[in-house]
Amino acid sequence: MWSEWIKYPLYVCIHPFKGYWDVKYEGKGKMNIALSIVLLLTVVIILKRQFTGFVVNFNNPNELNSIDELIYIVLPFFLFAVSNWAITTLMEGEGKFQEIIIAAAYALVPMMIIYSVTTVISNFITWEEAPLFFMLDSLALLWFLGLLFVGIMTIHQYSVAKTVATFFLTVVVMGVIIFLGLLFFSLIQQMVAFAETVYREIVYRS
Repeated sequence: MWSEWIKYPLYVCIHPFKGYWDVKYEGKGKMNIALSIVLLLTVVIILKRQFTGFVVNFNNPNELNSIDELIYIVLPFFLFAVSNWAITTLMEGEGKFQEIIIAAAYALVPMMIIYSVTTVISNFITWEEAPLFFMLDSLALLWFLGLLFVGIMTIHQYSVAKTVATFFLTVVVMGVIIFLGLLFFSLIQQMVAFAETVYREIVYRS
């Protein structure tokens, strides 16, 4: 079971075009594995922020909140999936919502692996060796972005240019959703505050 869990996501990382093609047309991507990857990456990043060596750790461990970290990682992931699905539905994309989640989650594997490694080695390096740490972290991010691009392009059967346009519009939609969400919660807070004010007026005058 463990070999099945890790084998294919690793294959996608090394052979993204063939791997994502099989996700799309051979049904090799698994939703439970995708969600597990997202969860594991969240744990890895929480540990990374907490336990990265002091030489390269610019966070204050006493100010970190694991719940906040969970929100900052999981929420953007699903926000991207929803936004991309909404845009590609209008742009004749062939990818299903489930396939978008799987493609995005499998692209996270290099970050999960490399961040785990850099968290460990960060506790044994000097300042002179710090560029290696930052290079590996940058490699993880670039690898993730490359895999995500290939994954979205493959599952939707887009050209390179259309995929670039899709990513741009996805980011725009994500911004719109965040704005509307903040506006909604602001309105809710104002309504609650108004209700509390009315209640207090009634109580004080009775």
